[in-house]
Amino acid sequence: MQSDVQVPYHRPSIGDEEIDEVVRTLKSGWLTTGPRTAQFEKEFGAYTGVPHALAVNSCTSGLHVALAALNIGPGMEVITTPLTFCATVNTIIHTGATPVLADVGPDGNIDPASIASRITDKTRAIVPVHFAGLPCDMQAIWFLARRHGLDVIEDCAHAAGAWYQGGHAGAAHPLTGEHSAASVFSFYAVKNLTTGEGGMVLTHDEELASRMKILSLHGISKNAWNRYSDRGHWGYEVLESGYKYNMSDIQASIGIHQLRKLEGFIEARARFARLYNSLLSDVEEVELPADKDDCRHAWHLYTLRLNLDCLEIGRDEFIEQLKERGVGTSVHFIPIPLHPFFASRAQLRQNRCPNVLDLYPRLISLPLFPAMTDAQVEHVATSIRQIARKSRKKNWAMVAVAGD
Repeated sequence: MQSDVQVPYHRPSIGDEEIDEVVRTLKSGWLTTGPRTAQFEKEFGAYTGVPHALAVNSCTSGLHVALAALNIGPGMEVITTPLTFCATVNTIIHTGATPVLADVGPDGNIDPASIASRITDKTRAIVPVHFAGLPCDMQAIWFLARRHGLDVIEDCAHAAGAWYQGGHAGAAHPLTGEHSAASVFSFYAVKNLTTGEGGMVLTHDEELASRMKILSLHGISKNAWNRYSDRGHWGYEVLESGYKYNMSDIQASIGIHQLRKLEGFIEARARFARLYNSLLSDVEEVELPADKDDCRHAWHLYTLRLNLDCLEIGRDEFIEQLKERGVGTSVHFIPIPLHPFFASRAQLRQNRCPNVLDLYPRLISLPLFPAMTDAQVEHVATSIRQIARKSRKKNWAMVAVAGD
């Protein structure tokens, strides 16, 4: 029977501030990249403490423009994680470089030891992904990059508002000052901070920032609202074969106010994550998401792990029974090796990732968004307890005792 209580997987938190700003933008007559995009870039850079910020139309385009600006291309290898959306790997392929997959650790993040085992004389860069909003072990990744002369581009699609050892994910380490070549954030509809579609690229390198800006808009020397050349007359020059990756002022109008609310969004997500943890901590059939004491989890995702050894049903059936109880869910992610397009690459020895293939069948992303209520979280947790109890293997208790 369908439950009367409906808990969607996600609902965006858009307020009057965002709506009013979009209306002002529409009335201003300036809809594409302009003053509000520049304002959003300035405020996001100030929030993270990174000097150069470039607003783009997606995290995907941001990753591509960062890789391209770093001259990554054919004959080079780029190491990344198999537990990510396909865009991470696609952008590497778009440059002509070869993606190499390093396996994940228990927290779902890329394992530095696996990265080390995949580095060859063709390796040019590492693209770690902060899975679910929990930062990767960047100290270990930066060490490998220094040792082998590699660039690091952080995929921060999940990590707006996350902290790593006291500083913002994607920014410089607050004590050592060490940082990646670039970091790229997503503002897709379900992200912690949304512009509907959009992204932001951060870098500490002024020269890299300048090249990414040029590449992001057709390779043109001047932007659309300041086309006076150094010679004092109107005009522009195409300096490179670039792309159409710029953010519009309509998108930025939403982002300006979403950014100002981000700390409150993170606080709400963390509170609901703690409530989930409290309600599910004694359910033997599930495992709670990973967390770290030296990080602030952005809680973009609450990724529950099923203990399949003690369940008579699999993940898909578990999801279906949650749906029958009015609970929306998702799965993050179908690992890269399981997609047909990447299958031939995944079969290569250097791309084998057994850990992610073991983890994937266990993953369920539960509803988690700032507009949730305690009652909704409690309904989800109660539903999980009911399904787990009903689906528990009858002989599991004896097996567990024997194992002890």
